[in-house]
Amino acid sequence: MRRILGIDPGSIKTGWGVIEVEGSHVVYLESGILTLGSGAMSNRLLTLHQGLADVIHRLQPTECAVEEVFLAKNFQSALKLGQARGVALLSAGTASIPVKEFAAKTVKQAICGQGQASKAQMQNMVIRILGLSENPGEDAADALGIALCAGYSKDGEGADARFRLSSRSRSGSRWRLKESPK
Repeated sequence: MRRILGIDPGSIKTGWGVIEVEGSHVVYLESGILTLGSGAMSNRLLTLHQGLADVIHRLQPTECAVEEVFLAKNFQSALKLGQARGVALLSAGTASIPVKEFAAKTVKQAICGQGQASKAQMQNMVIRILGLSENPGEDAADALGIALCAGYSKDGEGADARFRLSSRSRSGSRWRLKESPK
């Protein structure tokens, strides 16, 4: 069984989500948003590290997935986002958790079937795939999407798998993986 922590880093808010993948089954465990505020960057980064360290300690992930920086509004934004990513990588590294990094386009392609999917499409697919009863919030949904992408990446157990909707049960919809034809 793989327990994957997905992280959507940000300098003001960072989303995180943890899923378990075993064979073709995906189970949602927990997610949240770390609010870092707008104070000194050093304080925000410390809050980020402490928050991620707590999540790692409580949920014991076996691997971590972090979104890559693809573009930012300006140089300062890119620099701050890079610092937040660095803290996320450090938090996983300190706990000896292997990290995979994914571009936003790769995550959208894996979850929605198209790399140009909107934020709303991404959130809706994450909610459906994991059978969530409510929206976890934009940043947490993105983090869960990143974790799902890692769960089905080429070097993971589900490398040749595709999503399919199984029959509905009383608990709602369940998503499973189906091996793609070779």
